[in-house]
Amino acid sequence: MSKLPGNAGVSVLGDKSLEFYRDPVIFCRQRIEKHRSRVFVCRLLNRPTAIICSVQGMRELLCEKSNLFLKDPTDLMTNMYGDTVVTTNGEEACLLRLSLTSLFTGGCLESSSDYITSVCERCLKDLSLSGNPECVYSAFKRLGTELVLGLFLNVRAEEQPELYKEIVQLCTEHWHGLISAPVNVKVPMWSSGFSTALDARDKLMAIIKDKLENDTQDFVGSLRSLPLPDSSSASQHLLLFISALIPKALASLLTSFTLELSGNEQMRRRAIEDPDYLHGVLLEVQRLWPPFIGGRRIADQDSTLAGFHVPKGYGAIYISQSVHRDPEVFQQPDSFLPERWSGRNAGHEHFLCSFGSGARNCIGVKLTDVFLKEACTYLLKHYDWRLDPPSQDLEYKWLPVSRPANPPTISFTRLDQTRSDRSDTS
Repeated sequence: MSKLPGNAGVSVLGDKSLEFYRDPVIFCRQRIEKHRSRVFVCRLLNRPTAIICSVQGMRELLCEKSNLFLKDPTDLMTNMYGDTVVTTNGEEACLLRLSLTSLFTGGCLESSSDYITSVCERCLKDLSLSGNPECVYSAFKRLGTELVLGLFLNVRAEEQPELYKEIVQLCTEHWHGLISAPVNVKVPMWSSGFSTALDARDKLMAIIKDKLENDTQDFVGSLRSLPLPDSSSASQHLLLFISALIPKALASLLTSFTLELSGNEQMRRRAIEDPDYLHGVLLEVQRLWPPFIGGRRIADQDSTLAGFHVPKGYGAIYISQSVHRDPEVFQQPDSFLPERWSGRNAGHEHFLCSFGSGARNCIGVKLTDVFLKEACTYLLKHYDWRLDPPSQDLEYKWLPVSRPANPPTISFTRLDQTRSDRSDTS
């Protein structure tokens, strides 16, 4: 085995967290070039950390050696959401996953389809109504929020508008406080962001517990009937499932989809005519612009990743954007090529890690696929679209989810209107 390239630095002074979180993609790109390796070491969160930017290293970390690299029990997500399928380790995580899987597969997944279709139609049918360019990320985030609260909490915007607005506001406060400095401070006329997040969590938990006590149908009713480890587990998982981060991730992918296909009528036509090609388009969107930058583990014992020694106690972070552009696996890694998924990379979906990989991948990944295909199919069937104005700064930021730093605006034109205009001029 080889020593990790790079330098773990000294405690505190050698920490690179600020530089990393300012722009993780540039941070990794510079060090890949410097060390001539897609696996290297630096100090993040004041811990020596292996940074994984290769498909091989990611697969070992998340699949072959996942039992050697554990979730950090002191992670902020644990403090905010408790012991969930995302934050636990070992047998507890496996049992939770076994219990929850039925909610995201089979009949439960099929029963969600009609609601997903209705939400897409309601939220997307008026994109061209104003005649003005649309801030697509905001529009898609509203769509994702309606989907999440309707599916997981049975709170629908058109049926319970006041409760819906209250939950949206609380989820926003909870999320913004979660990513602020974790300092719980209250003084007259002011509270820290983290303190506000804790208050929002308590109010959300009260709503969730009321739902669990009184709703017997749909997702909430199914969740309450599962064999979970304790009485608080169902409410903690509902809090996780309605997190503001999930609509952000869905909006991230839909924004990247519309940007890539903006003005490309030929690609849009092919995507609507050929379901396999649309599948390739969505995989390529996910490959180039994964919504989440990656994930973090802690080495539970001495091990190796991609042939490099990783001592016990080291952190290990996989960077999905860099993994997805590993030239050893993806030729022309920076090019948008949907055809790769029916050619050289056919059957290589497991090399993507946008939603994790292996035994600990996102439990809702199939539901996400169904939603994305439904939303994108609706857009393709009903609209032409283009960037408006044509010249915009589309440089991406990567935290908390990937999207252009300057929110892009797009003009949508209904296809029936486009065809009518063409016939009038012919």
